[in-house]
Order: sequence, then C-alpha cells, then structure tokens
Amino acid sequence: MASALRVLGIDPGLTRCGVGVVDVARDRFATLVHVGVVRSDAGAPIEQRLATIAAGIRAVLLQHQPHVVAVERVFAQNNRSTVMGTAQASGIALLLAAEHGLPAATHTPSEVKAAVTGYGAADKLQVQTMVARVLRLDALPQPADAADALALALCHAWRRGPAIAATGDSGLTPAQRAWADAERAARR
Repeated sequence: MASALRVLGIDPGLTRCGVGVVDVARDRFATLVHVGVVRSDAGAPIEQRLATIAAGIRAVLLQHQPHVVAVERVFAQNNRSTVMGTAQASGIALLLAAEHGLPAATHTPSEVKAAVTGYGAADKLQVQTMVARVLRLDALPQPADAADALALALCHAWRRGPAIAATGDSGLTPAQRAWADAERAARR
C-alpha cells in the first residue's frame, strides 16, 4: 500500500503492553503489518520494567517505521497501582513517538470501541472479533492487549482519514458513523 497511512497502536500496560501496526489506505482498507505484546517481569524494579517496555516499543518503531502513533488514553480506575503503571507505560510510548519525530494521539477506550464495533461499551470479545474481521485474520488476535492495540491503530486511521476531514462522515461504515456521531455529541 504505497499511499497507506501506517499507524502504530499501543495499548499501554506495565506487565503487558500491546503493540499493533496497520496500514490503512485512503478508502479505509486496512492491512495487518505487525501485532505483539511487550512483556515486563512483574517482580523487576519499576525502572527496569519501563526500560523493557521502551525497548520493545522502540524495536517496533525501528522495524516498521509508522507515520503516527496512537496510544490508549489513561482513564480513572479503582486500582491506583494499575492506573499508575498504565500511565507510566503511556508516557514512555508518547516520549518515544516524540523522539522519533512522529505525531502521537490518544484515544479513550470507549472511542476506540465505538470506532471499531459501533458500540462504545463493547466487550473484549466484540473488539477482537471486529478487528479480526476488518483485518481479514483467520483467528482472533491474542491476547486482548494485542487486539486493543490494533483497534487503537484502526480508530486513529479512520478518525484522521482524508475522507472524514474532507466530507464529514460520508462513506463511513456503520461503526465509523457511530463513532463520528459520538464524537460530535461529546463536543457539544
């Protein structure tokens, strides 16, 4: 895909950080480039865990040369230690994007779910199923962190695509239309 937008999606996490790279053409046709999970040892000191996450993301950046990075926006959770680790991993991802001269964006989980499934409260299986369908995969991307990273990349590409900017929401899939409607409602 010569004119495709290559997006690196990152589902930040301290133990498992999902990474997914997709190429998305102007007509929103998407192709899987890479999917994986960067893992860090839960028993290691925090600085080593963050270095491990950084090294994994850096390797994907260097190998696949994305045009943009999309990261899940950290949101409030009941478990403070979980949200701290997620925020730290998110910061690493955004820093690496800047170091590589790449634009970066963050998207909320409900925004991503709406973009990919048409429903902002979709469950993990629904997201995995739609990601597999959109990317024409033979199996669901595993684990869920990897599927979430691919969903982030798709969300970003579809949201920022040239047809959306030029024509509003014309030509969008039902899931993309639902996301665009939710985005407009949130701005009011």
